[in-house]
Parts: sequence; C-alpha cells; structure tokens
Amino acid sequence: MPAGFYTIMAAQFFSSLADNALLVAAIALLHQMSAPDWLPPYLKFCFVISYVVLAPYVGAFADRLPKGQVMLISNSIKIVGCAAMLVGIDPLIAYSLVGLGAAAYSPAKYGILTEYLPHSRLVAANGWIEGLTVSSIILGTVLGGVLIAPNVSGWLLAIDVPHIQTGVDTAAESAIAIVTLFYAVAAVFNLYIPRTGVPIKALPSNPWATLKDFTGCCVRLWRDKLGQISLSVTTLFWGAGATLQFIVIAWADAALDYNLSQASILQGVVAAGIAAGAVIASIRVSLDQAVRVIPLGAAMGIIVIGMVFVREVWLAIPLLVMIGALAGFFVVPMNALLQHRGHHLMGAGRSIAVQNFNENASILILIAGYSTLIKHGTSIYMAIVVFGLFITGTMMLVRAWHLRNLRLHGDELQGLLAVARSAHH
Repeated sequence: MPAGFYTIMAAQFFSSLADNALLVAAIALLHQMSAPDWLPPYLKFCFVISYVVLAPYVGAFADRLPKGQVMLISNSIKIVGCAAMLVGIDPLIAYSLVGLGAAAYSPAKYGILTEYLPHSRLVAANGWIEGLTVSSIILGTVLGGVLIAPNVSGWLLAIDVPHIQTGVDTAAESAIAIVTLFYAVAAVFNLYIPRTGVPIKALPSNPWATLKDFTGCCVRLWRDKLGQISLSVTTLFWGAGATLQFIVIAWADAALDYNLSQASILQGVVAAGIAAGAVIASIRVSLDQAVRVIPLGAAMGIIVIGMVFVREVWLAIPLLVMIGALAGFFVVPMNALLQHRGHHLMGAGRSIAVQNFNENASILILIAGYSTLIKHGTSIYMAIVVFGLFITGTMMLVRAWHLRNLRLHGDELQGLLAVARSAHH
C-alpha cells in the first residue's frame, strides 16, 4: 500500500477510538450530574440524529472539498463538542455537535479510499479499514472505562499545569479532556492525508432535487427483493447493537454490581465477539448464501434473554462473546449482500447514504423505546426480555418475508442470487 494509505488509517483509528471513549465519558458526566437512568441512552440518540437528518446532503458536502480537508473540519467539530461539555453546556447538546462532525466525517472516510487507491487494492484496503474500525471500537470503549476508573482519573486530576486553571475537576471531565487530545491527534493526521487530484464537485444548486433523488434511492432499495431483506437485517442489527450498549451497562450494575468503568469493559467483550463472528462469516459464508444466516439473528435474541439468569462474571463473559459472535456472523454476509445490491441499483455512494439513513433511524427508534421503558419503571431484567423477544420476533418476520418472496418471485430471486454468486467468484 502507498504511504498515504497508512496516514488515512491512522486518522480514522484515532477519530473512531475517541468516538467510542467519549460515549463512556459522557455517560459518566451524566451520572456525575445525577441524571435519571433513562437519560444516558439519549446520548446515542443525539449523536446519530445528524446521520438521519443530513443523510441526503453529507455526501455532497464530502465531494465539495478534498476528503482530507472534510475530515479535518469534521474532527474540529468533534473537538468543539468536547470543549462544550467541559465548559458546562448540556451534555446532550454538546454530544449532538460531536455527532454532527461524525456524520460529515463518514462519507469522506469511505470516499477517500476509492479516490486514492486503484480498484485492485480496494478489497484489501476495506479489510484493513474494517479490522481497524472494530479494533478502535473495542479499544475505545475500554479506554473510556479506564479513563474514568478512580485510580487513573485520580492520577490525571493530580496533574498540575502551572499558572493555568483548567476547570477539569472530576473523573468524567478528565476523561473528556484526554479524548479531546485523541481527536486533535486525528486532526494532525488529517493535515497529511494526500490530495488525490479528483476534481471537486459543487454543492447541488437545488437541495430539494437532492432530497428527491435520495428518496428515490431509498424506495428502489426497499423494493428490491434481496435489498429489502438485507436492509431489514442490517437496520435491525445497528439499532439493536446501539441499545445493547446501554443494556449491558445497566445489567452489569444490577446483576454483577459493576460500576460504569467495569461495565465498559464488558461492552468491549461484546465487540470482540462481533469481530470473531465477522471473521468466521467472511471465511464460511458466500454472498449468494447470505440469506441463510437470518435464523442466527433470531437465536441471538433468545440468548440475550439468558442474561437475566446470569449473576457471575465467569458466566457473563462467554455469554456476551456468544451474543457478539452471533451478531457478527449474521450481519456481515447481509451487509455484503446489501452493498452488492446497492451497487447494482444506484452506485456505492448513494447506497451507503441510504444504508446509513435507515440504520441510524433504527438506532433512534430503539434507543427511544428502551429509554421509555426505563423511564416508566421497567426493571432492566424485564427490558432485556422485551428486547430479546423483539429481536427474535422481528428476525422471524424478516425470514417469513423472504420465504414469501421465494414463493411469489422465485425466478426473479434466483436470477439475483446468480448475479451475487458470479460476483463472489
């Protein structure tokens, strides 16, 4: 790989690492403010709302400037969001600023690879990027937990900067300050991302036309007999995954008597399971066989309910690894199938925009649903049962939908699967 590729990877790693550590630090900040238990999940709600609202337009913005410059602007917005938390602005508002930066960052980080590398290197490059992203999720979540741990935060707070009053006085604030430095490191790498020479494109003169085109792409993907199934699965997965982050924190407190720092490490255990499942799926499941993994999603929902009966960490860790592994195993083939159909129907860029819109809308809905249950006094154990049954039920409905498509549109589906088979080989 050319040297510039490693600069791109470093920038993405540090930015993603900071994103995941910041969520833990922001939750700690809300706990410090004695916020009610139903409020922390809305951090994720505020983070992803920009992905949903701006989905038709962030791609156009990413094409308006060199990709490295877009990534630099986006990381700068994230730094402003961190600073807002430190000066006392409502964490939900400040975290929505970070989400705005992340939404603008997303199409640039994917688009730069297509512009910079020859097509023969794209598969290998995406493999590196996906592996790096999973690593940053695991390490970032654990980092957030470590930064708010009493011994580490105590050491950080003891650091004295002569003649400067930082205003950083708590474990959550010291963690946010360190996360800000990681965003700054990512921004430095952004400065050295090579220019690709690809001509920049002006912003669309008619934003309504952009919205209309985006809406048409959404309809096209949902009408496709394979696209609708794969999009349903990935949409449900991302909503469920975001909700599971907060379920694990509340469950670890109730069942294992874990604090937020310890619970964040358990989140990393789930992410490690997802990584393992994803690797196995990439080896064992071909593109045209992707729909056969749907029952594993239903099985995952049943196994999630098993969390209700666990009270010991030696049982909790393998259970969480299994949940993650099943999630990774069933979502990776479906995601590949979705990208394949999206590429054929409308092109990769628009397909990713549609996918981001649907998946983040799912996060908004499921996070709001979970938070509403907690707000109305539902115990975490009952919430886990409701969550598990919802996952199993919806996955079984998706499977029934696919079987119905097979009965009514068998020839069309066989043709689409044949295209997928040829693409895999």
